[in-house]
Amino acid sequence: MAKWQCIKNCGACCYLQPGERPYLQEFLTPQQLQLYYSLVGSDGWCIHFDHPTRTCKIYNDRPYFCRVEPEVFLELYGVPPSELDEFAIECCYEHIIDMYGENSSEYQRFHQATQ
Repeated sequence: MAKWQCIKNCGACCYLQPGERPYLQEFLTPQQLQLYYSLVGSDGWCIHFDHPTRTCKIYNDRPYFCRVEPEVFLELYGVPPSELDEFAIECCYEHIIDMYGENSSEYQRFHQATQ
């Protein structure tokens, strides 16, 4: 069974452009939505995403909705813990393909890490 894990130097999920995520209002509370919008930079990327290193500058203090944890996915998306890995892997593939493409090193590294 495949196990989800984040890969270093990716950051595909840090592209927060609201137009790319029209479903946000279905999952986030008004307060969370306000926080989400406040994190979106003029280029669509999270203001805490460090482009040169492709890492989160506030990783340990990142918002609740940025965490891939069983209780977060259950509460926000209704994904039971037993389905978290499969769901999170699919989400990451979508983001990685959108940002970097299927032939990218990010895609290859994520595929290798989750198999």
